[in-house]
Amino acid sequence: AVGGPCATESEGECETEAETETEAETESESETESETESATESESETEFKTEADGHPTATEDEYEELLRRIQELERRLDEVDEHDDHGGHAGERPPPPAMPRFLQSMNPELAFIADVGFAWFSVDEPRMAGGHDPQQSGFFLQQLELAVGASVDPYFRFDANLVFSPHGVEIEEVYATTLGIPGGFQLRAGQFLTRFGRINATHPHTWDFVDQSLIIGKFMGGEGNRGLGVELSWLTPLPWYVELSAAGIDGRGEATSRSFWGANYGGFRNPGDLEWVLTLKQFWPLGSGASLNWGLSWALGPNGTGWGNRTDIVGTDLYLQVRPLRGARYFQLRWQTEAMLRNRQVPGALNRDWGGYTALVVRFAQRWEAGARYELVSGFEGDDLDPDWTALRQRITPQLTFRPSHFSRVRLQVDLDHLPWHEAPWQAGLMLAFEVMAGSHGSHDY
Repeated sequence: AVGGPCATESEGECETEAETETEAETESESETESETESATESESETEFKTEADGHPTATEDEYEELLRRIQELERRLDEVDEHDDHGGHAGERPPPPAMPRFLQSMNPELAFIADVGFAWFSVDEPRMAGGHDPQQSGFFLQQLELAVGASVDPYFRFDANLVFSPHGVEIEEVYATTLGIPGGFQLRAGQFLTRFGRINATHPHTWDFVDQSLIIGKFMGGEGNRGLGVELSWLTPLPWYVELSAAGIDGRGEATSRSFWGANYGGFRNPGDLEWVLTLKQFWPLGSGASLNWGLSWALGPNGTGWGNRTDIVGTDLYLQVRPLRGARYFQLRWQTEAMLRNRQVPGALNRDWGGYTALVVRFAQRWEAGARYELVSGFEGDDLDPDWTALRQRITPQLTFRPSHFSRVRLQVDLDHLPWHEAPWQAGLMLAFEVMAGSHGSHDY
């Protein structure tokens, strides 16, 4: 310790001073560490405050995300409202997974559809054209329909429509349809309504109006054109929807093929004895919730007036639907038009007549819609099928419909009919019809 602080002092005093200096150094180091930790905490607080100060930028991002979520929720609410409008219930659980087809075949879809009502006519015997139309003033039962459908296996689907009426039970349709044939082809075999035009292939519970159109009743029959046979359809690979179909049926029955064999069925000897129905169906989306369907149809075959006499009916149909994707939530416009021309050979003559209808229906509220239909069908002297239909017949039909749900509806309809050849050329009708459905019934063709 020569030359150091303890060189002139006792050893004990020197040791005491050394310990004091050591403690002071330790306290100084502790203070330095505390200052360092305080500085670190201060830096952390500064960083946190800096992030907090920059939070408005994050809020804008979150605001955009919230807007996206709100828009998604509004879209889902619209879907729920639409589901509710068609008979569903908001908040119900999604349907369970579909059963395998072999189990579905043992548990088919069943639905009962009842159409009843009250009618008043200004004449005792109104000239109604449909087999399900009310025929006199008073209460009426159009039909009680049992619809059955199921996927039989991976290869076929089964469908049937049985109709119960005061006159008995009728098999309206029963047929099998293939599933999964490659190339866009599909086969249907059994008894079915042909796909001529738009309304012929449908059932009364899908119509916008209570009664059948005049042109279908006069040209096809009170039950629409149907028969036993087979149909081949092909969905073409074109850029827009184009479907072709060809059906061959027996063409008999006064109420189902009156322009062909009718009640005078001559039997089958070759394919020329069948009624053939050829159709072209096209569809275009027009954007903003609008779409357009246009079709061409041709039915040809023998008739029952004599050997070699034949009938051909050509037709065209147009269907426009407008349902905006935004704005008016419940608004829907449907415009449907059909026109037909018939050439029918009879002994020593060729009879030709024509007709059609146009109908406009507007849904203006969640459960309300209104519409109107205009029809005109020509007539001529010497018609063996309708001998008293000798002039142009016209009919105007407004209607108002209330739909509590997809499974029920109430319709008020007025018919104003002009038959120039009749002793009462102007005839009126009033119908109040009620429809209710119970069971599982699939959607209808668009």
